[in-house]
Amino acid sequence: MPVSDLTVSIPFYEKLGMKLAFQNESLAFLWIIEGESWLGLWESDRVEVPYHPSIRHVAFRIDPESLETVKAWLDERNIKVRTAFKMTPAEQPLVLPNFPHAHAAIYFDDPDGNSLELIAFLETDPTASFQMMSFADWSEEKRMQGSQHTE
Repeated sequence: MPVSDLTVSIPFYEKLGMKLAFQNESLAFLWIIEGESWLGLWESDRVEVPYHPSIRHVAFRIDPESLETVKAWLDERNIKVRTAFKMTPAEQPLVLPNFPHAHAAIYFDDPDGNSLELIAFLETDPTASFQMMSFADWSEEKRMQGSQHTE
């Protein structure tokens, strides 16, 4: 991903739990999962060039159990959640009904405006249909469905 200043971007990604694997004067690689996957950052003066978000968007998988605390985790690192799909930061994480599995996501930007997402795949009924909603609302619906089955 293009970045304007490695000395700003490397610490940002380290706050997300990544570990620096390699760096030279204009390039850095950080482990996403050590030994498996990494993120490449290229320092460039072309960061401000208009772009489509699909070419500067990365989603990092997290455990569904982290969804209750992920917003506070980002806040502790001074990373601001941004509006996504017309859902405000207060409504995130949000649950998207992607077939055949739903997922929950929370969206934010790096210091250069690259689009980042923390994503968790959810156990859902693949035949059920629902609209995008906040994770809090989805959790409440699941709780209500569970209590109906135990009565």
